[in-house]
Amino acid sequence: MRLARLLSTSALIALGTVPALAATAPSAPDHKPARHREAAAAPSMMGNTAPTDEVHEEHVAVSGHRKYFDGVTRRDVGGGLMQKQDAAKSVSSVSRDFIEKQAPGQDPMQLISLLPGANVSSSDPAGLTGSHMSSRGLDQTQMGFTLEGFPINDVGSFQTYSQEIVDSENLQKVNLAQGSADLDSPHLSATGGVVDMYMIDPKMKAGGAFDVSYGSYDYTRGFLRLDTGKIGHTNLRAYFSGSYATEDAVHSEATNRKLHAEGKIVNDWGDGNRVSLAIVGNRLYNYLNRSVNMASWDEYGLGVKDKYIAPCSAGATCTRPNGTTFKNNTGATISNTVYNGVYKDPDGKTTKGDADYYKFHQNPFTNIYVSAPSTFKLTDHLTLTETPYFWYGSGSGGGAYAVPTSYGATSMGGTLEGKGVAKGTLLYEPSITTTYRPGAVTKLTLTTGVNRLMVGYWFEYSKQLQTGPATGIGADGTPWDIWGGAANYLFNNGQTYQYRYNLTQTRVHTMFIGDSLSLLNNKLTIEGGLKYAIVTRDAHNMLPDTSTGPYIKKTYYEPLPTASIRYQINPENQIFISGATNFRMPTNYSLFDAGAYYKGSGYATHGITNLNPEISISEEAGWRYTGSTVMASITYFHYDFTNRFFSQSQCMDDACSNYFSNNINAGGQTTNGVDAEIGTRPIFYHLRPYVSFEYVDARTTSNLKGGSGTAIDYLPTKGKFAPETPKYQVGFNLDYDDGNLFGAYNLKYVAKQYSTFMNDEAVPSYVRMNLTVGYRFHNVGFLQSPNIKLNITNIANKHYLGFPLGVQTNASATKGIFGNMVKGTAPTYAIAAPFAATGSISAGF
Repeated sequence: MRLARLLSTSALIALGTVPALAATAPSAPDHKPARHREAAAAPSMMGNTAPTDEVHEEHVAVSGHRKYFDGVTRRDVGGGLMQKQDAAKSVSSVSRDFIEKQAPGQDPMQLISLLPGANVSSSDPAGLTGSHMSSRGLDQTQMGFTLEGFPINDVGSFQTYSQEIVDSENLQKVNLAQGSADLDSPHLSATGGVVDMYMIDPKMKAGGAFDVSYGSYDYTRGFLRLDTGKIGHTNLRAYFSGSYATEDAVHSEATNRKLHAEGKIVNDWGDGNRVSLAIVGNRLYNYLNRSVNMASWDEYGLGVKDKYIAPCSAGATCTRPNGTTFKNNTGATISNTVYNGVYKDPDGKTTKGDADYYKFHQNPFTNIYVSAPSTFKLTDHLTLTETPYFWYGSGSGGGAYAVPTSYGATSMGGTLEGKGVAKGTLLYEPSITTTYRPGAVTKLTLTTGVNRLMVGYWFEYSKQLQTGPATGIGADGTPWDIWGGAANYLFNNGQTYQYRYNLTQTRVHTMFIGDSLSLLNNKLTIEGGLKYAIVTRDAHNMLPDTSTGPYIKKTYYEPLPTASIRYQINPENQIFISGATNFRMPTNYSLFDAGAYYKGSGYATHGITNLNPEISISEEAGWRYTGSTVMASITYFHYDFTNRFFSQSQCMDDACSNYFSNNINAGGQTTNGVDAEIGTRPIFYHLRPYVSFEYVDARTTSNLKGGSGTAIDYLPTKGKFAPETPKYQVGFNLDYDDGNLFGAYNLKYVAKQYSTFMNDEAVPSYVRMNLTVGYRFHNVGFLQSPNIKLNITNIANKHYLGFPLGVQTNASATKGIFGNMVKGTAPTYAIAAPFAATGSISAGF
């Protein structure tokens, strides 16, 4: 049934008028269409994740046009927001022409925010605390992210921390495949498409590049890259780079810091043989941004950074920092929208606000990524592609909680440094995760005439240890050790207290095979493939008295077929139709009990061992126009989504004095929509416009359970618009570059996004505008094309909520389908970054 659904699709949308735009006023004489040396068109294998599958810049000749030290060509369509695509599915890209004109250090999510379907919001202008993203209504945990062919998503939670990945100066391009993963994509969570990132290659000549930046919020950053050039009489070459950045947190008293280093070594020889090694190291000393509910946002906006503000419970009368009072009639707790800059209430009171001190919410993390994507041409017809990798990460997210009172189900006290601790005393509890993740993707490609056969295997074996010890807090609110390594709280039985204490070992065995048939002189390409994933989680929860027991083992078996047809009507026009199946397995934390223990209900979070994987079955039909001046594409998409995951709180009694949270399969979703984009090479003497558009109609297909105690009921969510999904998005960029003076203006419109399945609360629509202006000088001594640049983001200084973080079933009290009244729960949101200006100087040498 699934395969039949996969192969069915909607008719291709008829399109027309865009080719006429190629008749736009001719460019200046120095902007004649570039001639590219290209191989004859070959079938797209739906397996192009490895960097060695990409065409490399040094092997593409561009005649008559200068390429600058930073990779800028001044020729890429839309100012670097469109590239020629051949895959039989929707893919959009950004290149060096766009990346280099953004503020140095922008994270990859920020860089693709103008592409069709990319709904991106950042809480700080520089990207030091990362961004939030969704595509076609599916968030970043439902997408796959790769760098140099290896997976970046966390193996347990599938989160992607964009601030940790790569320096923008070393990014060659970023691809966004909005609808489905490639056949060889090494992902366990890509029900919502993939983002593939590729680093630049080392240069053939020795040299380097640097930039320095200063901007709003005391943002300071420096970057340096050194290229060896060709070593000896070989093509072996390398570069090594480092950067350091600091920024005062936009929404608190904290200062965020990032130390980052990268290196890449490449050698290629013969006809298509290539080996490479990419290494990325990252050290963050960051602070968490607070998620806020609508009532808190309405009261405090961007927040009060330098005050102590106690939470105001529903129905209470509370005092603002300016001394005025108000009664909280919202039904939700109103809190400061930033973490307090003052530790204790100046009046000497002890309140829940004591735990809101910003030093309790630190987020230090260390990452090391290593990948060695390589290709070996074994014969004239057989190619081996191998991408071994290693992923290491260790860090914590802090919080402060009252001293524990029980060891599992047993009431018990304890000591800190051998001394008793008074009930209610706050302890610092970092949530520590350490991950070791080696793996490899291997594939063989056999080309025989008009047929291409690919077979491959992805293996990975990861270990992830997650702990939550408690340590002390100094008199000034400073934790004894942000890594939890100082003296820990010990129960009277000698056991160390742990908020969570689990080990997950994940083994991945994924086989894939794809066949491609090219007919009519490569005009018609027919492809089919199958991926079969076998994933085993061996989990050990070391907390006592858990609901699931100490050992949990789950194995998931998922066949994932895919098929496509592509037809090249003429050199400019191409149509395609494709279908794919993707899955997202349950997170590792859904298996575990964790948190405080309550008599009668157990741990605050209950593990669930019978969750089914999320499944998406998608179809796309599209058309592309690739002219010498204009490029355009439009894609219709449809997918059915089943077993969507949702976190839900369950009360054990009517008063909800005992409760727990768990994960459930929350039914399905059906989505229909259209993506479109159009851009040009330089017209009217140096202008390169770009426009993207998306329309989505995403509907929940199930009634979700809500409520607690005797008031549990099913809410009428069937047919409601899916949360986290803007119905419309529009992106626009206008680039100008005459070789010296350059600049760009862009905007993004995002329609409202519901934050509940009942559609009773939403993030309002917004427009965000950014501006770049700079000047590129001629060479000065040994400095190549030094330039100065000013980037202004959110130029209207619009204050707005950027993204729903804590989606709920309903925000307001709602009558269920069986007549019970289901109490509402306030969703939470991320605050978007306000106005910022950054100036930078850069040059090559």
